Amino acid sequence: MGINLKGRSLLTLKDFTPEEIKYLLSLASDLKRKKRMGIKGSLLEGKNIALIFEKPSTRTRCAFTVACVDEGGHPEYLGKGDIQLGHKESVEDTARVLGRLFDGIQFRGFSQENVEKLASCSGVPVWNGLTDAYHPTQILADLMTLQEQFGQLKGLRLAFVGDGRNNVANSLMIGCAKMGVHFTLVAPRSLWAGEELVDLCRSYAADSGATVSLTDKLEGVEGAHAVYTDVWVSMGEEDKAAERLSLLRPYQVNEALMAMTKREDAVVLHCLPAVKGNEVTEETFEKHATVIFDEAENRMHTIKAVMVATL
Repeated sequence: MGINLKGRSLLTLKDFTPEEIKYLLSLASDLKRKKRMGIKGSLLEGKNIALIFEKPSTRTRCAFTVACVDEGGHPEYLGKGDIQLGHKESVEDTARVLGRLFDGIQFRGFSQENVEKLASCSGVPVWNGLTDAYHPTQILADLMTLQEQFGQLKGLRLAFVGDGRNNVANSLMIGCAKMGVHFTLVAPRSLWAGEELVDLCRSYAADSGATVSLTDKLEGVEGAHAVYTDVWVSMGEEDKAAERLSLLRPYQVNEALMAMTKREDAVVLHCLPAVKGNEVTEETFEKHATVIFDEAENRMHTIKAVMVATL
């Protein structure tokens, strides 16, 4: 039986089976080939898409906008000053209004609860463009990039180095565990992912043949095909900057750390924006820039696939 995702929301990759994720990655690759050939489609013709942004963005906003226009849809940007989400109007009521006017809603903001309320009350597909808890569209792009680099996902090894309890680390653990990618979190113990999420991901890994490991030792990157890092201070945590930088300085991704992978073909991944000199040195970033910006471009192709598949 074929995969049918019509009407589905993407709030977290917990809700999607490995087969459904494979389908989205395959569709994204097909849409990417067509775009490279200059072929624009009409798969979103007549569709109006609301793009709600509580947090600013470069890749997420541009990826959703270009992906929508490429397939004939109309994106409408709604910033904090444009709607009353959760202020003069409840999230639930905003959802019911937008669901009457739009065919799909993207939400990028702080609360996972808010994106879930939008999905439950709007009656249309809702896509999580980032919350404090999860960043599923980023991980689809990461998986696509790994597949392009190594020809497969199952059996690869990925090490996330840095703040191990942020939205990207959480979502990477889920995506890797579901798709058979061995995942190692390399971080100070105080920044490890929550035990409940780790246990859940280990249950996914048991089904896929992967492993989920946590360590505070840099040697945890050994054997990694990809070393992934992210900013040390997430949006909304600026007051913790000094403490975070001091704690994570030993976990910088640099040439010495990459040598510890003992793999000539190891790559660096970064969801961007990067603070070069903190989580990654400029030298190492530039050495792997082609792959990192492939990863950034793939945000558009995977987001296009999500919109097409669910609409």
